Amino acid sequence: MPLVLVGTPIGNLGDLSGRAVEALRAADAICCEDTRRTGRLLQHAGVERRPLLVVNDHTEVQAIAGVLRRLALGERVAVVSDAGMPGISDPGERLVQAAVAAGYAVEVVPGPSAAITALVASGLSAGRFVFEGFLPRQGSARTARLAEVAAEPRTVVLYEAPHRMARTLADLAAVCGSDRAVAIGRELTKLHEEHWRGTLADALGWVSEHPPRGEFVVVLNGAPPPTPASDHDVEVAVRACLAEGDTARDTAATVAARLGIPKRQAYAEATRQRRLG
Repeated sequence: MPLVLVGTPIGNLGDLSGRAVEALRAADAICCEDTRRTGRLLQHAGVERRPLLVVNDHTEVQAIAGVLRRLALGERVAVVSDAGMPGISDPGERLVQAAVAAGYAVEVVPGPSAAITALVASGLSAGRFVFEGFLPRQGSARTARLAEVAAEPRTVVLYEAPHRMARTLADLAAVCGSDRAVAIGRELTKLHEEHWRGTLADALGWVSEHPPRGEFVVVLNGAPPPTPASDHDVEVAVRACLAEGDTARDTAATVAARLGIPKRQAYAEATRQRRLG
């Protein structure tokens, strides 16, 4: 029997599909983050209670062996998260990896996604985008990820908790520039759903005036194309490298990487300056 990933509503219970209800009804056991929350979902859907296995960020690894035993016995095991698609910033990814490695089939019953919902409502380009989930909370990992986000030319979708929104927006403004366009979705599909659009500078003001509540999705416009380096930029960069004692070849490699120009252009400038002394 397969492991079945079932998408569940991100807020509005009316978004639970008929196919999802049938998948839950057919399951012999259901892996979930919170038994109370999933219990209420089953009650809403009219699905008779069955064994609920707690699989969250802290228990997923330990739960794998038990899930595989159930699959080996021919049981059909469903996986849900508290909201949205399992495995997308929620438990489920490692269960899938283990099931695939053990040779079991994996089925997916698609459902709502906060990332896609916010993206298509943002007004920003949805043709090419990247999903970053939650940023690292601190340290060098956060600094490195913020730099990657700032340089990413595609639209970036992030998740953030309400108590960290102000800090994350400030950090994004610092690395991306305060004029970068951004859209924010809050309480998606729920009674108090809200979509806000503007610049990162505007977003900081909005958050300070409206204390964040509920989970947030941040949709950030991609980085603009880099401005081509001018001849003067190349000349100055080459001169600095040569002054440090670099060879013409090393200078060409360094300047080409830094300014995004062909090595031959940097090398030509380095040899020109060397001839002039």
